[in-house]
Amino acid sequence: MSEINKLNPRILWTYFDQILKIPRPSGHEENIRNFLIEFAKQQHLEYQTDPTGNLVIRKPATKGISTKKGMVLQSHMDMVGEKNSRSSHDFLKDPIQGYVDGTWIRARDTTLGADDGIGIAAQMAVLASDDLVHGPLECLFTIEEETGLKGAFGLQKDFIHYQTLLNLDSEDEGELFIGCAGGSDLSAWFEYDTEPTPLDHKSIQLHISGLIGGHSGDDIHKGRANSIIILTRFLYDYGDKLGIRVHKFEGGNLRNAIPREARAIIAVPGEKVESLISHFAAFHQIIRNEYQRTDPGIEMHSRSVEPVKQVILRDIQKRLLMSLYACPHGVISWSQQMPDMVETSTNLASLTCKDHKILIGTSQRSSLDSAKSYISHKVENTFLLAGAKTKRSGSYPGWEPNPDSEIVKITAGAYQSLFSTQPVIRAIHAGLECGLFLETYPDLDMVSFGPTIKGAHSPDERLDIESTIKFWNLLVEVLKRSASY
Repeated sequence: MSEINKLNPRILWTYFDQILKIPRPSGHEENIRNFLIEFAKQQHLEYQTDPTGNLVIRKPATKGISTKKGMVLQSHMDMVGEKNSRSSHDFLKDPIQGYVDGTWIRARDTTLGADDGIGIAAQMAVLASDDLVHGPLECLFTIEEETGLKGAFGLQKDFIHYQTLLNLDSEDEGELFIGCAGGSDLSAWFEYDTEPTPLDHKSIQLHISGLIGGHSGDDIHKGRANSIIILTRFLYDYGDKLGIRVHKFEGGNLRNAIPREARAIIAVPGEKVESLISHFAAFHQIIRNEYQRTDPGIEMHSRSVEPVKQVILRDIQKRLLMSLYACPHGVISWSQQMPDMVETSTNLASLTCKDHKILIGTSQRSSLDSAKSYISHKVENTFLLAGAKTKRSGSYPGWEPNPDSEIVKITAGAYQSLFSTQPVIRAIHAGLECGLFLETYPDLDMVSFGPTIKGAHSPDERLDIESTIKFWNLLVEVLKRSASY
């Protein structure tokens, strides 16, 4: 028996442990969806899928409950697939290696997928339990939340039928979320030609790793290092002095994750190799000093590699580095409505080189549509001025807070009763699917809550055990109280 499913409440942890064994990166939810459908069949519950790939499982009210006012429990099926460079994990085939580490659940060298696997597990536990008090339930499972909210965008009328929704995709126990930021993506790319590497040049790989990274919404205000920005600084600051020619420059992976690693393969004159290595080591110490509190484990290494035959033309290299250097990243403004909440931010997320194209991925978030548009255009113009091509996509709305919401009051009252303290009620800078749900179901009354998850979207992701127990107890109590209305 896994050490995870020995934890209490057993029913919740058993389902979470089973979910860990099912590969489910964004865009590949077929395995988890089939698992949930088979579960519904075993429980003799009605289920339905839609053309987008979303799934809903329905459960009647507890016997003796007369209320016809039902509730939707919602989570997303996909997870972010991030791993350490030393890991050979295949997110399309391999189970997540979850384990208990003191008061936390972690995964070995990969994301854990508690975002939002623990939400799925809670829904399954509710559906399978025969001793809970609740009204009629619909458990909604959406697809591709992490890479563009595809499931929420594709949700059609009459797929769900109730007007109250509990979103189980938050990551801070003790906090109830009643609003979220909207977001959009901005891609830029340079098409480039190459030229032969000068004969007297040696090839070197520069590699940056060990950064904390994190969620581009929840963690963007924490001042964490960005691997692409760090390597850009070195290549730009020392490029002319050392005669650096870039063969390839890549970093990051996902639009909603702060990039943790970056690498470049470069060519420099043979007589400059020792100087390059020395300057890179010195730059490492500068960076460690700058980020000693946020990213104490930063590693920067240089090593000789097989000679590269081609390098990017100087003009493209210069325009690429200048635009990356100038590209905004981090918090742009703080909310004037809710204290200590980020209003607008942008994330320089990824950089890839393939087929003579350098592709830069960024994402923008804001609780104000006007501010989201402003920062998106600002990032876009940074790259347009450098001669890149751009494309905006994936825009989604925010969720405007409603402090007078009935379900918020029920949930806050349940929390106070259970734990003898008031929960924090606030909006979140990260994106939730709730804003999109409102476009199709404008009368929804919603609240979002969950256990404490740290390091989401990175291999440092971990799930707090005690807060998960509180999350479960709160969910059970909210279902009970809602059934009496």
